[in-house]
Amino acid sequence: MTGRPDIAIVGAGLMGHGIAQVFALAGHTVRVYDAQREALDTLRQRIRANLDTLQIEPGAEERVSGHADLGEAVAGAAWVIEAAPEKLDLKRRIFADLVRLADGTAILASNTSVIPITDIAAGLDTGERILGTHWWNPPFLVPLVEVVGTSATAPEHLSATVDLLRSVGKTPVHVKRDVAGFVGNRLQHALWREAIAIVAEGIADAETVDTVVKASFGRRLAVLGPLENADLVGTDLTLDIHNVVLRHLDRSPGPSPYLGELVRGGKLGMKNGEGFRRWTPEQAAALRATVFGHLKQMAAPTAPST
Repeated sequence: MTGRPDIAIVGAGLMGHGIAQVFALAGHTVRVYDAQREALDTLRQRIRANLDTLQIEPGAEERVSGHADLGEAVAGAAWVIEAAPEKLDLKRRIFADLVRLADGTAILASNTSVIPITDIAAGLDTGERILGTHWWNPPFLVPLVEVVGTSATAPEHLSATVDLLRSVGKTPVHVKRDVAGFVGNRLQHALWREAIAIVAEGIADAETVDTVVKASFGRRLAVLGPLENADLVGTDLTLDIHNVVLRHLDRSPGPSPYLGELVRGGKLGMKNGEGFRRWTPEQAAALRATVFGHLKQMAAPTAPST
């Protein structure tokens, strides 16, 4: 034991094992619960593989243990982070169990990417210690974590969570209102909605849309946020542009019919080789490797200047 607070993770899948890795690398003892035996059996192996890929000395995975009993996993933990599938009913059942099984002082956090924390916590006791910590995939490479409270969440628990995340090398931000999608996914999916509309309306094909984003404003996004950009070009120019273009953008209140047609037609993207574009297994693997390599390079520490 290092004296650092114990962390418990509910879910050993894509996000859960990555979150566990972050805390373990920072010296925390991490217990991970999952109902699937295979997920637990491969937990340390997957973390070790990540460390190897990142060229980090092994050993941190030894601070992570898998547990098939939820009560055993959360006992004594100062923070419990739920990383289960994005289904409200499932998350509510998990949190009802956490309120009952975790220590009464434990902070209970959901890794939901879009569901309001208020919906998850509704009707549960000790709502002052329930909050959201939305990590991004892969959690060990993407620095941002959105910290979200409800009207009942105690401010000191939000502050403590921000401090904890900062201590393990993350970039936590406090989202002041508990709204669906928080900040990151509202921005991301506003872009996706317009991108899909452009394809559906025959303005450009999917490959062209992706090329436009990657070869233009996408290159600036890592160092220039949208509101910084608006200030850079001037709010007056931004207003002039909006007076022309905004009325032409898609305002659909629901998912695009075009997207629905793809799903109903079994075109599920890289899962089965065709979505907005066709993908061979080799192309899909190459793109995943490119994304991982890019994020790894961005996450690498820079050499000190001399």
